[in-house]
Amino acid sequence: METFVVLGLVLAGAVYLAFRSNRYKDTTTPPSESQSDKNPRLTTGQRQRTSPQRRFDPSHTVPRPSVSILTGSAYVVDGDTLVIKKTQVRLFGVDAPEMNHPYGKKAKWALVSLCKGQKIRAEVTDQDTHGRTVAKCYLEDGRDLSAEMVKLGLAIDWPKFSGGKYRSMEKPDARKKLWLANARQNGHMGLWKKYEEKEAARKMNG
Repeated sequence: METFVVLGLVLAGAVYLAFRSNRYKDTTTPPSESQSDKNPRLTTGQRQRTSPQRRFDPSHTVPRPSVSILTGSAYVVDGDTLVIKKTQVRLFGVDAPEMNHPYGKKAKWALVSLCKGQKIRAEVTDQDTHGRTVAKCYLEDGRDLSAEMVKLGLAIDWPKFSGGKYRSMEKPDARKKLWLANARQNGHMGLWKKYEEKEAARKMNG
């Protein structure tokens, strides 16, 4: 009987030791594999350095300013320039002759005729190298002044600025007739100098 009691105590002790050993293994994790090492806490600086860069979002760009509008009667300076409410306005996308060039005065008076008694609507698009406001200008009935001047043969399309919008409206002989305006578009300003020198000499001799 005593032998059975001793064996029972030995078995019970062995089971207890085995249980404690397994429990220790489950709850004691080596430092290299601890949860804190798997998901280390980052300092504020580390979080900033490791956070992914934000992608460019077009909706966050600064929007283009809305188009300014000038409305009122127009004083005509030349074939492609107006003054509306004390603002000098250059007609968008076209080139008319200068006042001292062939057809310059005719172009001016054609524009005067178009604008007479009209309230002009100028939708500002840009500013040119001379500081003039560039605008798409419309008559009260909606006609585009740039288009009207080209149709009359007294201005030509300037594709550098218009994208060729008015080219199909040009009269067949417009570029030959307005050859100095055409020369300007092609960068041949030497022709202007020769013309003006010739005109100055003619006036002196006349």
